[in-house]
Amino acid sequence: LEQAIDVATTSFDPLAKLAKDVAAGAVLIATVNAVAIGYLVFSGEVSERSTRLLDRLRDAPANLTLIALVLTILVVIATKAYTGRGTPLRGGLPSGHAALAFSGWMAATYVVGAEHRFLISSIALLMAFLVAQTRIEAGVHSAVEVAYGGVLGALVTLAVFQIF
Repeated sequence: LEQAIDVATTSFDPLAKLAKDVAAGAVLIATVNAVAIGYLVFSGEVSERSTRLLDRLRDAPANLTLIALVLTILVVIATKAYTGRGTPLRGGLPSGHAALAFSGWMAATYVVGAEHRFLISSIALLMAFLVAQTRIEAGVHSAVEVAYGGVLGALVTLAVFQIF
């Protein structure tokens, strides 16, 4: 839908923006519904595992994850200021979105127990790659900026979890 609107209009049009926002909202609603239906379909099989996972998350080092995410944001802003590319919150080197996505992947990998580590880590990594891909596709960052952000976020989080 976004591509069709872009083809139809060459300049900014408030109605085109509204149409894109409505389409994005529809995608969000469809995603939430799909997750809810998936949960209802598989709830019998998942309930015991969900309870164990929630117990682990309650005991997980949430403060450490928060520290890693905040430190990642600070390092990204400092790096953008040092390189002079982009503004602290828009574009430039490194990609803050990619840094946070890969930081979240690394934190999820550390927090989840060994029994489900591969599955959860793989899903989180896939989501991080999707975030990185959208930054490139939107034209906000180059592949190098996104890769640098991803490596930076993963390494900062790895360092935080290794130190503490």
